[in-house]
Amino acid sequence: MTSPAAQGVRTHWDDLPGDVRAAICALLGADVVAAETQPQGFSPGLAARLRLADGQRVFVKAVSASANAESPAMHRAEARLTSAFPPGVPVPRLLDVHDDGDWVALVYEDVAGRHPSMPWRMDELEHVMDTLARLHEMLTPCPVPDVGRVADDPGFIFEFASWSRLRGGPGDGLDGWTRAHLAELAELESGWRPAAAGDTLIHVDLRADNMLIRPDGDVVFVDWPWGARGAPLLDVVALAPSVAMQGGPDVDWLVARHLATRDADPSAVNALLAALAGMFTYRALEPPPPGLPTLRAFQDAQGRAARRMLAERLGNR
Repeated sequence: MTSPAAQGVRTHWDDLPGDVRAAICALLGADVVAAETQPQGFSPGLAARLRLADGQRVFVKAVSASANAESPAMHRAEARLTSAFPPGVPVPRLLDVHDDGDWVALVYEDVAGRHPSMPWRMDELEHVMDTLARLHEMLTPCPVPDVGRVADDPGFIFEFASWSRLRGGPGDGLDGWTRAHLAELAELESGWRPAAAGDTLIHVDLRADNMLIRPDGDVVFVDWPWGARGAPLLDVVALAPSVAMQGGPDVDWLVARHLATRDADPSAVNALLAALAGMFTYRALEPPPPGLPTLRAFQDAQGRAARRMLAERLGNR
């Protein structure tokens, strides 16, 4: 496997400001006696498993605007969603939140588990897809009030029009196939909104580093800052580029494995795959955002995988 690692620049527990550490300990009701930084994921802040003096184990993620201006708002959005999940969903339970206006810390139950094996093992991927189908069923209709629809969200509307923006540029950094098919790609991505419409609370950013597998094999889905109301098909197609670049099967296998998407219209799959491919391709051409030096390489690899799958589906190799 040669895909880039999904890793950011982590802040360690001892590097947090003293008042922030004290506030988190106050929430927990005990001092921290051991902290294990978790390297996977792109957050520039803290992501650590903590062991407390009273024997508790928790997972804490924390970030400030000084590390990345957008990250505190993402943590707040995630807290709003995960605090409202119904019981029994395969998502870590949110225990508490610290928010002082600068630092935002989320305290979750510690999930005893690991990320999926890389390259992907088919038995693990099959279990991930079965659990994802169960998650989508439990989150339909969307159980969280006032969650926006992905198809109406200005941020997603902007991101999923990337091929249209690239058509107006010089094409620097694009491969020959992509330059030759920009018009077709822009036309395909224009159909993403009806394909993404639905009333399921979806994750929108599924990758291996956003999943944990417990010792008993159960799968848990983590990191929910982008959760929105939409179609399960978007989650499945959004997962496909990272699976393909990490040694797994292509998008058709994933779609066929999920109970709610197995009969999806191929044109809807193409529209969503084109929209995602454009987003990853466009973002990979930009400089790395503060605190996230590996993000663009990961997006570039996802974009390459998505474009390859599109070329195969369209017969344009």
